[in-house]
Amino acid sequence: MSAEMVLSVFRGEPRDGAEHEYRVPLAPGMVVLDAIRWIQAQLVPDLVVRWNCKAARCGSCAAEIDGRPKLMCKTRLDAYRGRVLHVRPLHTFPLVRDLVTDVSWNYRVAQRIPPPATALPAPLNMQARDVGRSQEFHRCIECWLCQDVCHVLREHGGQGQYVGPRFVAKIAESEMHPLDVGDRIDFLVAESGIGLCNVTRCCQEVCPEAIRITDNAIIPLKERVADRDWDPVRRLTRRWRRRAGRSGPPGRTGG
Repeated sequence: MSAEMVLSVFRGEPRDGAEHEYRVPLAPGMVVLDAIRWIQAQLVPDLVVRWNCKAARCGSCAAEIDGRPKLMCKTRLDAYRGRVLHVRPLHTFPLVRDLVTDVSWNYRVAQRIPPPATALPAPLNMQARDVGRSQEFHRCIECWLCQDVCHVLREHGGQGQYVGPRFVAKIAESEMHPLDVGDRIDFLVAESGIGLCNVTRCCQEVCPEAIRITDNAIIPLKERVADRDWDPVRRLTRRWRRRAGRSGPPGRTGG
């Protein structure tokens, strides 16, 4: 008798849904997406699931597997043998149907992120380590797992206040590039909501590209914000400059 595994898969729409159990025959090397596609092909052809490359490059097949955000195409079934495996849609985003959620909020946030502003001074010798700081964030496949697990967005309804770890990393990608001359500190202070993050590192723990979002993006940008916006000497200097600008240059007296 061939080996089998039971998957408990969420099915339904926003107002009416529940988990349903399906027995799936196992084959060597199977991942969760293989099992979901088998269920779709053999048992419930109307099961709605989003996927594309099956190579962990597109980020489309993100789901919550045993309560943890993961890519279905990168999660081996071997790790869950001997028990029921629960597969549910991403929690943070509105449910469309079955395993598909509406992640369009992320694309609206992306439109607000300040674009790169590069300049090419001559001569310039860039060090590999300096370029590497920015290139790490360029590996992001926008699977939205970090957005899904972020407690500000997931548990506290912070989508109107915080852009989320993905877009803090996007800002860091430009902010830390050796050629960039842009200034995003005002955006970070006034619009990003970066102060709401309490650096639990949950976002970088679920990243399939092993990007150190908290350590290399969120914390350094928090430090830049604190250095410029909260440093008492700099605050006094800014205040003095604003007052000096309002008063203007001194005028002549006498005849």
